[in-house]
Amino acid sequence: MTNNVADKLAIYDLVFKYCRAVDRRDFASLAALYHEDSIDDHGGMFKGTGKEFVVWLPEVLSGMKVTSHTVTNHLVTVQGNQAEGEVYCNAYHLTPDNTEIIIGGRYLDKYIKENGQWYFKHRKIVMDWNQIKPSSCDMNSPVVQGTDVGDVFDKDPTHEFFEFLKTD
Repeated sequence: MTNNVADKLAIYDLVFKYCRAVDRRDFASLAALYHEDSIDDHGGMFKGTGKEFVVWLPEVLSGMKVTSHTVTNHLVTVQGNQAEGEVYCNAYHLTPDNTEIIIGGRYLDKYIKENGQWYFKHRKIVMDWNQIKPSSCDMNSPVVQGTDVGDVFDKDPTHEFFEFLKTD
């Protein structure tokens, strides 16, 4: 068993890029994260290949005003060009009718390294808890007035702000 720090950092980066790509609706970047024969298992919502997941996702996200995926604990074990990881996550969703859907759970991941690049080989969602309730989000509150608001793809403030941190 090897636990090369550079490999672990690359895998952490892969997971962070996933969250960003989903929340910014950057589906081309998302597709590049999955191995060509990958599997994605989002439970009752979706089960299929990574490629099919990326095709399926835009319609689902079109029904959301906002999503925000965050990851915390990330345990990774690397063995050569393969690795496994358990990633704790919170996924926030705000629907057009102002319902908040918050899911706490984990991604169970299998990764593969090919040509020096790490990819998702198999991604499985495990839900540990959820909360579905009316939202108290108020983007017009005086407390937040004048603050940039996140958006999708090139409409997001990151598009104009960053010079180095661009979509790969």
